[in-house]
Amino acid sequence: MNKLNIEKKIVKYRVLKPAAEKEQAEKTAGAKEARARKDAAGKVVWMHEKLERPDVLIGSTYKIKTPVSDHAMYVTINDIILNEGTEHEHRRPFEIFINTKNLDHFQWIVALTRIISAVFRKGGDVAFLTEELKAVFDPRGGYWQPGGKFMPSIVAELGFVVERHLQTIGLMPRPEMDESRRALIDAKRAEWEQRDKQQDAFSKDSYPEGAQLCAKCNTAAVVMMDGCMTCLSCGDSKCG
Repeated sequence: MNKLNIEKKIVKYRVLKPAAEKEQAEKTAGAKEARARKDAAGKVVWMHEKLERPDVLIGSTYKIKTPVSDHAMYVTINDIILNEGTEHEHRRPFEIFINTKNLDHFQWIVALTRIISAVFRKGGDVAFLTEELKAVFDPRGGYWQPGGKFMPSIVAELGFVVERHLQTIGLMPRPEMDESRRALIDAKRAEWEQRDKQQDAFSKDSYPEGAQLCAKCNTAAVVMMDGCMTCLSCGDSKCG
């Protein structure tokens, strides 16, 4: 065994690894470096409580007019665009505002908008809000919307508004009819169209082509016969 004399002071050292371990370490270091470059180029931003509000947000306003109030309510839901311009672009609700001239609802409207906005900014699955809001019933009774849909309370209608907005931006799937119900509706529509469709007097082809409409029986069967316009259906003739 060869001896090695070290004449200088040792300040650092490293352990030599076998070739396989060295190659694996180099691959790991390369992967970390590549991942760091990717994160620096386009870091994915997720919803969390510390996400700052941008100066400009995209919003949608919905009008609610109920028979239990003389004044309409205007619900505005603003959305934030995360990772705009990248493959991870995502649109999520960020805040909600409710405006109305009816001051009777002022306190609970302010409280409700702040709570819903806080849930929006928290991130995650916010679809549960719609079911919670729609399950609120007014002890004085609900009301019927134009079109025949029953609303158990104003809060429940707000839940339907939030649900429609989440469906619009793609956070909730739109409800689909099952095959049996769709077939029933198609059959009823075809039956109605067949019963109420306009009858074309010229659609019958049992009479000569070019026959005119008879003023007496409303049949396209009037032709020139022996120098006189005669109806082949009822026999009416201009010659008497």
